[in-house]
Amino acid sequence: MGSQENSSCPKALGTWDLETLDSSSPDSASHLEEQWPKPSPSLNDEDSMDVVLEDSGEIRSLASPPPGREIIRYEVTVNRRNIEDICLCCGSLQVHTQHPLFEGGICASCKDTFLETIFLYDEDGHQSYCSICCSGHTLFICESPDCTRCYCFECVDILVGPGTSERINAMACWVCFLCLPFTRSGLLQRRKRWRHQLKAFHDLEGASPLEMYKPVSAWKRQPVQVLSLFGNIEKELESLGFLERGSGSEGGRLKYLEDVTNVVRRDVERWGPFDLVYGSTQPLGRSCDRCPGWYMFQFHRILQYARPHPGSQRPFFWLFVDSLLLTEDDQVTTTRFLQMEPVTLQNIRGRVLQNAVRVWSNIPGLKSKHLALTPKEQQSLEGQVRTRAKMASQKDDPLVKNCLLPLREYFKYFSQNPLPLY
Repeated sequence: MGSQENSSCPKALGTWDLETLDSSSPDSASHLEEQWPKPSPSLNDEDSMDVVLEDSGEIRSLASPPPGREIIRYEVTVNRRNIEDICLCCGSLQVHTQHPLFEGGICASCKDTFLETIFLYDEDGHQSYCSICCSGHTLFICESPDCTRCYCFECVDILVGPGTSERINAMACWVCFLCLPFTRSGLLQRRKRWRHQLKAFHDLEGASPLEMYKPVSAWKRQPVQVLSLFGNIEKELESLGFLERGSGSEGGRLKYLEDVTNVVRRDVERWGPFDLVYGSTQPLGRSCDRCPGWYMFQFHRILQYARPHPGSQRPFFWLFVDSLLLTEDDQVTTTRFLQMEPVTLQNIRGRVLQNAVRVWSNIPGLKSKHLALTPKEQQSLEGQVRTRAKMASQKDDPLVKNCLLPLREYFKYFSQNPLPLY
């Protein structure tokens, strides 16, 4: 079935050019929908083709509007209100703008929640919240190997049709509303060129000074090319499925440099182009002749060499990790050079702080998941630094992995390297 407790999908799923389909004529779209196999009426048939379930179109005869989000269906089917005038996330009629993925509105409060959660991922590699309402407790996950989207029970029952969650739950393998070749499922209508819409939504409504790159269609994603400075993240990338073991350049490529003192621009241009530049201060507990600030300045220098030419639409990401070694003045300088406020990531197990790092990055989703530290938390971390400095060097691998998860929207994923991370 398609819930988060599901087993692996037993069927191979085809790849469809949704950007092309979304821009096609109505006649072409109708033809595709006719060719797509209809779901079997037998919900217990394991061999049925598991696709979206269309709404029956039945209109409830209610004397008054229903409570909660059920008002969405009531307003559209009974009052004939345009769904663009209703918030898909909560049912409010106070619409701030349009939902970027599906036809419908979104209110100011839900817009903020959407921006904070749409690029958050769990350790299984799928998104943490529903792609429609950016909430939800129990989620269906799309079982297309190239998709990371999830949908909550409430959204599919309200927007697709009552009982849809039960029918999806009975399926052996389910693909989501952004992966199907046809665009409408009940009241849920996928937007044309939704990847462009998502980028435009983020650029217009987001608080970040940096623009977001448009997510790349699964069939257009290429293996990632990585420049790793001062710390080798090859194993992390392999475990996440971004690098294919033993495949050479065809399965992604990583260039690792421990000392960049003599590296000049022509060297980086000859090794590149790169999609991701990673750098870090030395791990705590490891002796080093260089001050922590040296790592930041060298990272910034090499980053300028690796950046794509102005006007390039190719997604380019960077990530600088500080193992809590930079002084306050160094942190201010780093923020000024990288033009990005830091985020503190904490590894907490059993309410005990195991590890922490500060991160500067343009990878989407990091900023919203981790709030600024309180003075008490900052004091606790400083004590943790002193304690850890006396111990053997501790790795930041789990925290770095969590930072890289959103890149599945942009680069090829090799499924033989399974998630979860641990």
